[in-house]
Amino acid sequence: MNFRYLILVLCTQLLVLCPVTGQEIAPGYDSITAADLRRDVFVLASDEMQGRLVGTEGNRRAGEFIERRFAEMGLRGISPDNSHLQSFGLVTTILGEPNSFQVSTANQVRDLVLGPDFYPEQFSGSANIEGQIVFVGFGIVAPKLEHDDYGNRNVRGKIVLALDHEPGEFNPESSFDGLTRSEYARAVRKAITAQQNGAIAILFVTDAHNHTTDPELGAAMMERVWPTTPRLAPTYQLADWVESITIPALRISVDQAKQLVAGAGESFDVLAAHAETIGGVSPIELLGITIELGTSVHRQTLPVNNVVGLLEGADPKLEHEWIILCAHYDHEGMSGTQVFAGADDDASGVAGLLEIAEAYALGTLAGQRPRRSILFAAWNAEERGLLGAWAYTEQPLAPLENTVAVINMDMIGRDEEVPLNGGRRFQGLSPQTAESNENAVNILGYSYSNDLREATRMANAATGLDLRFRYDDNSSNLLRRSDHWPFLFNEVPALFVHTGLHPDYHTVRDRPEKLAYEKMRRVVQLVHQLSWKLAQADRRPALN
Repeated sequence: MNFRYLILVLCTQLLVLCPVTGQEIAPGYDSITAADLRRDVFVLASDEMQGRLVGTEGNRRAGEFIERRFAEMGLRGISPDNSHLQSFGLVTTILGEPNSFQVSTANQVRDLVLGPDFYPEQFSGSANIEGQIVFVGFGIVAPKLEHDDYGNRNVRGKIVLALDHEPGEFNPESSFDGLTRSEYARAVRKAITAQQNGAIAILFVTDAHNHTTDPELGAAMMERVWPTTPRLAPTYQLADWVESITIPALRISVDQAKQLVAGAGESFDVLAAHAETIGGVSPIELLGITIELGTSVHRQTLPVNNVVGLLEGADPKLEHEWIILCAHYDHEGMSGTQVFAGADDDASGVAGLLEIAEAYALGTLAGQRPRRSILFAAWNAEERGLLGAWAYTEQPLAPLENTVAVINMDMIGRDEEVPLNGGRRFQGLSPQTAESNENAVNILGYSYSNDLREATRMANAATGLDLRFRYDDNSSNLLRRSDHWPFLFNEVPALFVHTGLHPDYHTVRDRPEKLAYEKMRRVVQLVHQLSWKLAQADRRPALN
């Protein structure tokens, strides 16, 4: 325990809970300072961390820094080995040989060409199979939405043909997620669903009735999935998902899909329209066609870590219920000698996480421990698809039903600034200046829990920030672009605290000297106050 920490402990022991607009201030609230936040951001976003790309030495160093700080604050390691590291796997894949696709009808045998006609998906299993085809619409089973594209039909031993995306993709009243594509549209989930229903392979094809597309796949699409030259950052997939898939999963061109369907006397356009049926399709066998195919996809698994630490609750009746406070510590790495420092994204959130952990540790040492337990989590591989948070929801350290709420801090150090014609990164966001947002913080996930929204509003009485509840139903898809989303999908109340995108987002210009540390202090104090309120409440927040 260092000297600075001892001084703070002594100061905190003199603090008492003080009324502020009818509520009490969380213990250790005033220990959260702009200077401390700045210090930690400068460490995490230093060139020594090399941009913290998952799987690199810089990422490992950042994880060790966080782990060391958690241990200093007395947070308990709760992984199976009692450490602060929750291990999970990331999968990379290499296309092997051979990969083949043959179509047989009563009149002819056709061999499809790898590249323009078909290719295996990166999550495909490796196998040689032969079978008949069944069209299963979008290939989605979503019991919560009363949608089932398999129904009571038996597809065991069959090859299923599924459209990309989801029904009602451009319908704001869709039972899925309105104008934003839902989690059920994820192709790897469709492959798992097909396998669970007994299919021996799944074929994906673009939903051409919704999207204009080239009838052939083309070299560009093949290169995007199976690049011939290494990328700056590898394409990673979550091992918990990919390693469960043993069946071949292939993409075929629209032209080849139309030929397959026509060979069975059906119309691709008619089947596509049928796929939009509310509640799901009745699967349709494509009679008179036999497919022989072989896939060869080599998988390699990289073990990486989330960093987690638990502060146990003081109430014997509530300590099994957890509040999760989180941020992600990975970023985009390096390009040559240029470092993507990721000061705002998301060294800012991790610095906030460390400051709140310290505030709770100081409060605990002063005899003011929260009723519920608090899990502090620094997720890894967020930039690769929220994979650390998804890994946690696949193998949680406590049952998800015991998780009361999740508060995620991602990019909390700048003022939102959306340039005119800012490009795809700012799609769906209205042009706005940083000055117009200098006191603002966006709260996302609010539409999933009125209780959490109200608790945030009350906690803000101590900080006086301008809370913006505006991006839950927005084509920017911000709601699904950070680590709270896997929890919301799993029906855990969760909020995303976010001061907004800006032109330096995901560029080498996202440097620590550009952050607004005084505003950041107030944002972190808001999260601390909110988490304390949730930890102390008699009633847990409900989902709408």
